Amino acid sequence: MAKETAKYIHGHHESVLRSHTWRTAENSAAYLLPYLKTDHRILDIGCGPGTITADFAEIAHDGHVTGVDYVADVLPKAEAAAAERGLTNTAFQQADVHALNFADDTFDVVHAHQVLQHVSDPVQALREMRRVAKPGGLVAVRDSDYAAFTWFPESQGLTDWLDLYETVARAGGGEPDAGRRLKSWALEAGFPETAIEATSSTWTFSDEPDRTWWGGLWADRSLHSDFAKQALEGGHATREDLQAISETWKSWGESETSWLMIPHGEILCRA
Repeated sequence: MAKETAKYIHGHHESVLRSHTWRTAENSAAYLLPYLKTDHRILDIGCGPGTITADFAEIAHDGHVTGVDYVADVLPKAEAAAAERGLTNTAFQQADVHALNFADDTFDVVHAHQVLQHVSDPVQALREMRRVAKPGGLVAVRDSDYAAFTWFPESQGLTDWLDLYETVARAGGGEPDAGRRLKSWALEAGFPETAIEATSSTWTFSDEPDRTWWGGLWADRSLHSDFAKQALEGGHATREDLQAISETWKSWGESETSWLMIPHGEILCRA
């Protein structure tokens, strides 16, 4: 059975977790929320610091939510987030989405946010997600699509960042333009087209707090995250290149004319 071989491009530097802890079920899984029930058993794959997981647990207060991540080091943060909210219906463990350690037909909902773009075999991942979902249950996936990012004003520095990001991501075995591929991957994984609902949604950063936050975290990620390390180690960029990209993100965030739209593909698949 396939195992994870891709390198996670971001890592878990503070500048990365700054973004991940901002995520909520409302801003990152709105397409799924109408389908969640209070007694659902939910698997949250790639849970990271657990903010979305905790939101699911509050909704499924008579059920249970299991959060899993390939990197065990981040799980204590997820456990702490659940404990701070007084949640007693959560559990967290390390797992590889290509070979989930759960029995067939276990969960009402199997969810993955910003995961398939980072894995070596997204089709196998979807097969596993389908396997552990109950008959009639839901497999819910949302991934961004980097090539479709749109910003203003035009910026050669941000174009250089995007080109470098896609190069580093693919060198590590990922697919940064995953959003547009989700439906095709689901079909290849064995879901019939009639069982797949494919949609899209966006994050937009424009007002002063949002753009300075996003520009600042990417200014830091461009220098200190695993993205920067992999760019340097792979010979894809120099330290000077990364410094220039960092300064571009900071300047973008400081300009009141700046606007950024991040598109996401979404799929809801009936098992």
